[in-house]
Order: sequence, then structure tokens, then C-alpha cells
Amino acid sequence: MADSDGLGEAATAAASPSAPAPGLSPPLGWRERLRAGLAGIGASLWFVAGLGLLYALRVPLRLCENLAAVTVFLNSLTPKFYVALTGTSSLISGLIFIFEWWYFHKHGTSFIEQVSVSHLRPLMGGTESSISEPGSSSNNRESETSRQNLSECKVWRNPLNLFRGAEYRRYTWVTGKEPLTYYDMNLSAQDHQTFFTCDTDFLRPSDTVMQKAWRERNPPARIKAAYQALELNNDCATAYVLLAEEEATTIVDAERLFKQALKAGETIYRRSQQCQHQSPQHEAQLRRDTNVLVYIKRRLAMCARKLGRIREAVKIMRDLMKEFPPLTMLNIHENLLESLLELQAYADVQAVLAKYDDISLPKSAAICYTAALLKTRTVSDKFSPETASRRGLSTAEINAVEAIHRAVEFNPHVPKYLLEMKSLILPPEHILKRGDSEAVAYAFFHLQHWKRIEGALNLLQCTWEGTFRMIPYPLEKGHLFYPYPSCTETADRELLPPFHHVSVYPKKEIPFFIHFTAGLCSSTAVIALLTHQFPEIMGVFAKAV
Repeated sequence: MADSDGLGEAATAAASPSAPAPGLSPPLGWRERLRAGLAGIGASLWFVAGLGLLYALRVPLRLCENLAAVTVFLNSLTPKFYVALTGTSSLISGLIFIFEWWYFHKHGTSFIEQVSVSHLRPLMGGTESSISEPGSSSNNRESETSRQNLSECKVWRNPLNLFRGAEYRRYTWVTGKEPLTYYDMNLSAQDHQTFFTCDTDFLRPSDTVMQKAWRERNPPARIKAAYQALELNNDCATAYVLLAEEEATTIVDAERLFKQALKAGETIYRRSQQCQHQSPQHEAQLRRDTNVLVYIKRRLAMCARKLGRIREAVKIMRDLMKEFPPLTMLNIHENLLESLLELQAYADVQAVLAKYDDISLPKSAAICYTAALLKTRTVSDKFSPETASRRGLSTAEINAVEAIHRAVEFNPHVPKYLLEMKSLILPPEHILKRGDSEAVAYAFFHLQHWKRIEGALNLLQCTWEGTFRMIPYPLEKGHLFYPYPSCTETADRELLPPFHHVSVYPKKEIPFFIHFTAGLCSSTAVIALLTHQFPEIMGVFAKAV
């Protein structure tokens, strides 16, 4: 990622000459500045002292005689020596280049660069600045890193996934492209089998049919099985769910089927509640019926949101979160955040964030970027890069920039979609947190909220690239979060359709030392060839040099 331009520099400037810029180290005091100046002067004095000592010892060390002897030795060398020298240097530089290229492809960094940063720089007195997260120690950071790395590439259900029949299939009709991959749909099939089936399905023939329906790969076969289940039992809630998801071609039709599913699901749920303590099988059946009821109500809330009845959607979501608080894994609060943003109820949005933006909960792009949006909203209408570069950033602007840096560190793919540097597609049914799939899903629903706030995208554009200066090695070390997972590209390519250009971060740009060794190898090979073809001329040239 490229560093930010003049706008980014202005946005990361200090609020005053003595105020720190977000993401950068705090300003040095006069003692530190004096010590740094003396250290620089000391290095210069050592260099001058070394030259003076060398000049003073020129006679005892016989430097002039030794230099003349070296000159005589070089003049006496034959062309064969230069042929052997250039051939050997060409071979060695070629081996270094091959090793560097192999190491870069395996580890994503240059071996020479890594050795110089990790081992040589500390010996030369350099130290790597590490900014610890406020309120947490390095031990906590390491334990958090090890815990998160275990599930860094876990795929999550998209809280705002669209309707297959009313939205995904309509896209296919218009464009001829499939917005969902087989891998994504297979994950959804596994979700349906987990949430909508249980071991007691054999007791009800309609549930037995639906258990087979969720395993069907062919959509027409699933729809046919749902109708068969309704013939056996007109109150089969899961059959209505399947028809609402896949057969309904409009949101209105989907809502009508979900209302029928809700009526049947509530009846079955009350019946399961009465029998839940009779046996473990009845408890499993209650869990299944609870999942079905929550799913139906959530989809009804999403239908109301899509049809413009936003307050009704908010009420349904709030009631769900109160009635079923253990089901936080469904991330219903992300649906609630999006609906509240549409209502421009920013105080309510802040209240939801205060509850769910906690270090112990799994972060998401929706949480991080919504928090950044709220802080940006207070300053974006008056923000100007030119003014900020002159007077510095105010405290509120610094808070907004820090929130943007935090969000970008969590998911660096989002800004390109919000700034419309990359084209959006329909979001998948599953997302990978911190991956491109999550960025697509977030921007698809939240771009309008950023556009609605004047100057928000301008502030984002001026500041987001400054994050990458704080974490130059994101795969090894993070600033506020655990290091960026290296496995996101593979998972995103399976979740996102083939016609979408998957965003990859961090880009494995070829390091300087790869270019250097390639140039060294090429130049020495050319010199070796010329020396072999024209040994006498190259010998004369070498002596002249």
C-alpha cells in the first residue's frame, strides 16, 4: 500500500506543534531532543576522529607504499584473472538472487532485509518502536494473538445476507452471472442442517422430508420437497422458510411466506416449551424450534427494512435481542446498527456500540467502521486538509482519525469500496472477518450512510492510508489488533464469485533487495560475458578504473 499523499500528511499532522499525531509516537521533550542531537553530533565527531587517526598513522602503517604495491599488483594481472573474477562473481550473485527469490515466495519478505532489521539494526543501536495498546500489557497482547490465530480464518454467516430468490436469482436473470459460489452455498446448506434439523425429526413426517430438502443441491428439488412437506403438515414452518428464501421472486412474496412461517413456528415453539424438560430429545427439539423462530423473525425484520418500514424492523430486532440474549452469535446487532443508521438515530447507534464494541467480543467491520463514522460525523463537515496542515488537528479530529486508523487496521479492504475505487458486487452469504468478503458486505449496505454525512468520505480519503505507516509488517505485528491473517486470500477466492477481482492485503511487493540482487546478477553476468569475449580490452578497462 502506498503512503498517503499531502492530504494524508495534513490529516495526520498534530493538533498543535506540541500535540501528537494519531498513530505516531508522541513528540519528544527537550531532553530527548538534546540527547538525539548530541548522539548525531557524536557520530559525526567519531567519523572525523577516525579520519584524523588514519591520517596521523599514514607513515607508521606505510599507507603510501602499500597503495603503490596494490597498484603494481593490479597492473600485473592478466586477462584470465578478470575472466575468472567476473565469472565467479556472476555465479555468486546468481545464487544469492535465486535464494532471495525462493525465500520471498515462501515467507513473503526478503531474507537480507529481515536479517538487517532483526539482527543488524539492534547491534547498530536501532530500536523498533512498539506502541502498546492502552490498558493492556504485552503478555495480554501475546495471549490475545495466540487465541485469535486459532480462528483467524473462520467463516461467519453474513448477518445481512440477501434473499436467494428475490435478490440473488434476479441478479442472475439480469446479468447471467452467478453471484454465489458453490462453496458459499454449501456452507449455507450446512447451516440449515445445523439450525433447522434435530434428532427427533423422524417423529414428524414433514420434518423428515425437510431434512432431506436441506441436503438437496438442486434448487427445484428443494422447492418440490418443501411443497411435499406442506402436504404432510400445513404448519411446517421450515417449509415456508425454504419457499420464502428460494421460490419468492420479490420481497413482498418473501414476507408473506415468512408471516405464514411465523404463525406455524410460534405454535410449534410453545408446544416445545411445554415439553422441554421431559427428555434430552425434547430439549434438542426446543433448541431447533427456537432457532427456527429467531430466524423467521429476523428475516421478517429484514423484509420490513427492505420495504421501507424501518421502525418496525428496529422494533423486531430489539425484541429479538431482549427475548433471546444468548444468540449473540447471530450478530443481530449488526442488522440493528444498519437500520438505526438509516433512521439517522446516531445516539441509539452509539448506545449499541457501547454494548458490543468490547475487546472480549469478536470485532467486525460493521462495528469498527460504524464507530469511525460516528466520530467522523462530528468534524467532517468543517474538515479541510489545507486548514489542518496549517493549524493542526483539533482533539475531535484526532479522535476521528484514530478511529479511522483502527477500522482500517481491522479490515484494510473497506476504504477502496467506500471511496468507490473498486466496484461493488452482491455480498456473499458468508464472510471472512478482516477479509475482502467482509469489506464487500459492509460497503454494500453502509456506503449510503457514509455518503449521507457531509465530508465523511473526504476525511476517510485523507487519512486511511496513514494506517499502513504504523504497521509496516502487518503479518508479523499489529497495532491495536492481532497480526493480519495471511490466509484471507484463499478463503475469499472461494467465497467471492470468479468475476470479482479479490482484494489482497498486504500486497507481496518485491522488496528492494530482490531488485538489487537481480540487477547485480544481471550486470555481473554481462561483465563476465564481455570479459570472456574481449579479455584484453576489459583488462585494460579494469586497470584504468
